Amino acid sequence: MVSDPIFDVAGVHFGYEGKVPALVDVSLRVQAGECVAILGANGSGKSTLLKLLDGLYFADQGTVRAFGQVLSERAFRSEAFSFAFRRRVGLVFQDPDVQLFSPSVLDEVAFAPLQLGLSAAEVERRVASAMQALRIAALAERPPHRLSGGEKKRVALASVLSLQPEVWLLDEPTSGLDPRSQGWLVEFIQEQHRAGKTMVIATHDIAIVQRIATRVCVFGEDHRLAAEGAPAQVLQDHDLLHACNLIHSHP
Repeated sequence: MVSDPIFDVAGVHFGYEGKVPALVDVSLRVQAGECVAILGANGSGKSTLLKLLDGLYFADQGTVRAFGQVLSERAFRSEAFSFAFRRRVGLVFQDPDVQLFSPSVLDEVAFAPLQLGLSAAEVERRVASAMQALRIAALAERPPHRLSGGEKKRVALASVLSLQPEVWLLDEPTSGLDPRSQGWLVEFIQEQHRAGKTMVIATHDIAIVQRIATRVCVFGEDHRLAAEGAPAQVLQDHDLLHACNLIHSHP
């Protein structure tokens, strides 16, 4: 028997300012424990989908359900609903500068657990654990805006890790990282998935998909879901990848 999905996206349309289409008739499901790669070229709607899954945007048409409940502006007006959802789902933005706002790395990583009403000892434990896992303990007193791109990415991940979410949403996680930093980030994603977390990762980086994903959903430049399937199956379909502007055929 298949359990209810973590996310159930049904017939979703979304346009910016109600005009510029970003998602067109998108339907997909994410089951608990999956690591789903949302693969598509820049501008295909991947980031927009993550923001709908995180309750930052809401569908113009169709429905987005999380844990069986419809995500809507009305639902998030309930403090109880919003609190319960935010502690279960963590979003890491493509650009860490959008996410980081505290005066120090320590304050940044402590922010989320402090909102949960945890004891001081538990907050301290979570912060220490997250900073150790991302190897940023030495940066504790540094202001985030003075860090390198790779360091900022680690801090953004630690700030979500301290929340201990059930679900991770990662938007273009390898963007702007050097090869070594990309390597540790892939290992981090694999570790979270092995720990039983549900992962949804928007990317156009084909190189990491087969290493991290259990399933791939491919978006076309028409903002529609073009295909989905196992990584090996999807990544061998060169016609599909070419049509979705994910690979280039040289003459």
